Parts: sequence; C-alpha cells; structure tokens
Amino acid sequence: MKILLVEDEKNLAENLKEGLEENSFVVELAFDGEEGLYLAETYKYNAVVLDIMLPGIDGITILETLRKKKINMPVLLLTARGGLEDRIKGLNLGADDYISKPFEFTELLARLKAVIRRYKGAGSSTIAIGDLVIDANTHSVKRAGKVIDVSSREFSIINYLALNKGRVISSSELVEHIFGPDLETNIVKVYISHIRNKIDRGFRKKLIHTVRGAGYMLKEP
Repeated sequence: MKILLVEDEKNLAENLKEGLEENSFVVELAFDGEEGLYLAETYKYNAVVLDIMLPGIDGITILETLRKKKINMPVLLLTARGGLEDRIKGLNLGADDYISKPFEFTELLARLKAVIRRYKGAGSSTIAIGDLVIDANTHSVKRAGKVIDVSSREFSIINYLALNKGRVISSSELVEHIFGPDLETNIVKVYISHIRNKIDRGFRKKLIHTVRGAGYMLKEP
C-alpha cells in the first residue's frame, strides 16, 4: 500500500517513513504544503498522513482543497497536543482520524490501518464481528440473528468501535467523534455499560472489552 506523508519535521518524517516501510508500506514524502497538495492531487495513495502545521500551505487548507475536488482518499491528521479547534475543524472537513503529537508509532500505525480498512469497506453498509452485525444504512444491530434495540447515540458508539475493531478507543476519542468536545468523558462509561448489557448479556463470548486505563475495544471472541 502506498502512503503520502506530508510532514515538515524531517527527522520525524524520516523515522515515520522507515517505520511504515518496515510494515510493508510504500511511502512518498513531502516536506511542505505546496508539494504535499501537488502530490495528493496528482497521484493516487491508499492514505495521506498530513501534518496540520506546514510551511506554505497548512494541512487544513490541503484537506479542504482535496475534499472540494472530491479526492476522498483517507486522511490521518497529525495535530499539536491541545489543538482541539484544529482537530474539530479537520474532522468536520472530512479528515478520517487524527493523532496528537507526541505519539507512539504503534498508535499511528493502528490508526492508519483503521482508516484504510474503513475506506476499503465504505462500499458495504454492514460490518460483522463474530455473530454481531452492524448495518449503517438501517442503523440496526443484530447478534446471533436477534435484533438489538439501541438508541441513535448507542448505535454511533457501536459503529465507531466496529469500524476500529481490534483497536483500543479512549473515552476522549469517543467523546470527540460521537458527542462533541463539550461533554465530560464520564458519559462514555455510562453508554458503554448500557451497550454491554444489550450486546454481551446472555452470551458466553464477550465482544466489548475494557482495557484498564486506556479505553474500550470491540473484537471477535
């Protein structure tokens, strides 16, 4: 798979390139916004890893330009810690995910694989995890063929966890993607409890897992 990495910090860019290539990605580098936008408009990539703070043209402008031109390849934003406004703006403009600096390479790799997986599966409205089936078109959830009654907010959480199956999702990430930035993360614990009762109760094999101190994960038994 081919990745466009747009990052002006050359040491970071080279380290990320090396790590991605060790994980079987082909990586093309751009060190400023103008080159990054040119490459993204001209060539096809499986995903773009895009820093927001770039010389020339910033990452938000690049993202907005791509989406206006209907260039819909997945975009993973690299943001400064605490840059909440940029993260929200990026997501609203069509970014597929973000990760805040500084970050662990393993987390970036997991998020990158997740956005590529979601993009590849965009043509299908259903996601199956074990005997759990989530249908984005009908906003329905079934387990072992039985329809599970969920609220719209519960469905959004289940669907987001399913799109990122096998990856730990923090409460803060769920708040930003599902609820918006003004709510406390404690609300996530309440919703997860309700969802777990609906999805896992009565089944020997559990699908929703709590990773202490990290977040929640939906994975096949």
